[in-house]
Amino acid sequence: QVQLVESGGGLVQAGGSLRLSCAASGRTLSILTMGWFRQALGKEREFVAAISRGGGSTYYADFVKGRFTISRDNAKNTVYLQINSLKPEDKAVYYCAGSSELGGTTTSRYGYWGQGTPVTVSS
Repeated sequence: QVQLVESGGGLVQAGGSLRLSCAASGRTLSILTMGWFRQALGKEREFVAAISRGGGSTYYADFVKGRFTISRDNAKNTVYLQINSLKPEDKAVYYCAGSSELGGTTTSRYGYWGQGTPVTVSS
């Protein structure tokens, strides 16, 4: 089993920045890809970014447009999502996820999920 715990969400003004963290524990060696997804109220959960276990490969959704950066610190078993120039449309619950496959960008590829951390952007 793998446990994922997100943190770092909160209320921020438009144009501001946040760094989300996801701490992994348990059988983390089984995880090849770590991803971030988000779900706005009334919408489907959508892919944001993903990173390979070694950190050498990263994947981003088209809407990210350079504002989001995914990274990881394997010594701490933690994955980060840096979000800059926040927009009101970035308001959502952000979920960390783990996959035993490489490069997944759909929810079906991820078997482990955190509880989510909410991000609210004020205009």
